[in-house]
Amino acid sequence: MSDVKTEKMGFEAEVSRLLHMMVHSVYSEREIFLRELISNASDACDKLRYEAQTNADLASGDFGISITVDPDAKTITVADNGIGMNRDDLIANLGTIARSGTANFVDQLTGDSKKDVQLIGQFGVGFYSVFMVADKVRVTTKKAGDKEAWLWSSDGLGAYEISPAEKETAGTEIVLHIKEDAAEFLERHRLQTIVKTYSDHIAVPIMLTILGGDEEAAEPKVVNEGSAIWTRPKSDISDEQYTEFYRHVGHGFDEPAYTLHYKAEGMQEYTVLLFVPSQQPMDLFDPARKNRVKLYVKRVFITDDSDDLLPGWLRFMRGVVDSQDLPLNVSREMLQNNPTVTRMSKAITKKVLSVFEKMAEKDTEKFLSIWNEFGAVIKEGLYEDFERRDDILKLARFKSTGVDGWTTLADYVTRMKDKQTAIYYVTGTDADAVKKSPQLEGFRAKGIEVLLLSDAVDDFWLQMVTDFEGKPFKSITRGASELKDIAGDDKTEEKKDSASEGQMATLATLMKEVLGDKIKEVRTSDRLTETAACLVADDTGMDMHMERILKAHKQLDAMSAKILEVNPSHPMIRKLADKAAEKGAIDALGDAVWLILDQAKILEGDPLDDTAAFARRLSSALERGLV
Repeated sequence: MSDVKTEKMGFEAEVSRLLHMMVHSVYSEREIFLRELISNASDACDKLRYEAQTNADLASGDFGISITVDPDAKTITVADNGIGMNRDDLIANLGTIARSGTANFVDQLTGDSKKDVQLIGQFGVGFYSVFMVADKVRVTTKKAGDKEAWLWSSDGLGAYEISPAEKETAGTEIVLHIKEDAAEFLERHRLQTIVKTYSDHIAVPIMLTILGGDEEAAEPKVVNEGSAIWTRPKSDISDEQYTEFYRHVGHGFDEPAYTLHYKAEGMQEYTVLLFVPSQQPMDLFDPARKNRVKLYVKRVFITDDSDDLLPGWLRFMRGVVDSQDLPLNVSREMLQNNPTVTRMSKAITKKVLSVFEKMAEKDTEKFLSIWNEFGAVIKEGLYEDFERRDDILKLARFKSTGVDGWTTLADYVTRMKDKQTAIYYVTGTDADAVKKSPQLEGFRAKGIEVLLLSDAVDDFWLQMVTDFEGKPFKSITRGASELKDIAGDDKTEEKKDSASEGQMATLATLMKEVLGDKIKEVRTSDRLTETAACLVADDTGMDMHMERILKAHKQLDAMSAKILEVNPSHPMIRKLADKAAEKGAIDALGDAVWLILDQAKILEGDPLDDTAAFARRLSSALERGLV
């Protein structure tokens, strides 16, 4: 036994807040604590079964999970003979919100029990649910292959202790000291119902024992069916069973939006049971972009960390793939670029796309609900999956100025105006900001549709995808607008009072002289109808929003100078144009010109070069206006 003494440690701040919420709240779903412990125990058995395939020193006999209730002591013990944990594992897994664990998670807790318990599951912190029913928890564990065992204990009030322990075999034993108001969970019928509801599909036997009663009650009994659900015929599986299995593999509390269950036969034989969640998993936009599909070989768990099983743009899917063709002793390293895995991945991805295509056609409402949650992720395939790019582009849905809701590119093309040759778009940081882009004014006025793109991925796939069925994509914030060449709606062709071409040429020269190298050019705009001025990039320049993204990520040293377009029909521009030819106009109009540039920058969300100078000019202009 180790000479290490008991260590007392504090939980991470986020965990402490989470535990405080659980301890001081009463949830109608408190029963989920058992589901979470059983799921963790099942995963531990799967992991040891896998490790034993490649490490002869790790014994792996018959795996099982036991639940032992002592009504007199008011304890529930959940034990497994899986992989176990060492000291570092205990700290990592039980002292922190380990998977995607940040303050962001706790910040989303609402005080609404139903919503909060869903967040708990989505964030993979199910172990902490034990403190909804227990006022003290003891975890004794020994990692397979190690000599030392460890004890972790806590009352859930902000700290935990770790000390050396005695344990003969590998695995984990969790003892819950049940609260007075949770005595219902000491009853056999209650526990059997919970296991049947949530964990009947677990592929290892779950044994339930009640101590202190008659001999029959004290006899361990298997309380789950224990068959791998994906091996059973679809006709034998209820929607409820599918849902609970999804919650097991997906660590969520929502219901699947779609279930895909089939068996592939022929050159390769494998079974697929995949789910599309109805809510975004909390780690969906984790930079690691890991998929969470479990790979089995002949019903033996291999890994849930195979980047080759599904492409990154389908990482929101949950479930299992069980291959009959891979060797049981396959290692995670051997899976990389494995031709069998590659063929499976291609076939499964093709099947998923086919399902989405049929759903989009026959059950539009369901497809759009999925697209609302995961469209931004699916679009990642447009820049990273050349082979399937065309299929994804046809599947993709977009917001636009032409219709309410979503539109396809094919439908956009049918609404293009006479002599319109490009598919126009505008990008931005969020949907509301994009809708207010001043560059949209002229397009709206002529009834020309513009795609409103506000997902972070949009700027990147547009660098890879240049056209749709021969129609090029064109940013309305770059280059000339081409509006004068496109036939617009008749009602929009009304002429407004505007400064003359000669006046605008004089004003443009004056403004360029005042602003110097802060701008590349000043020109008259035909894309503005309400706003005085806006900024655009030239034809050969980078899209402005993309440039801002690269600058923010330190991929660019400085922003390029933009073209300042001014609206000849705007009252302020007309007044400036009237005075631009007067003697001393540069001095008289200098502040106003700078304010116009600052206004254009503010509309774009760009920082001002000199906020103090802006404030001074604005105050001066207000003073003159009030005199």
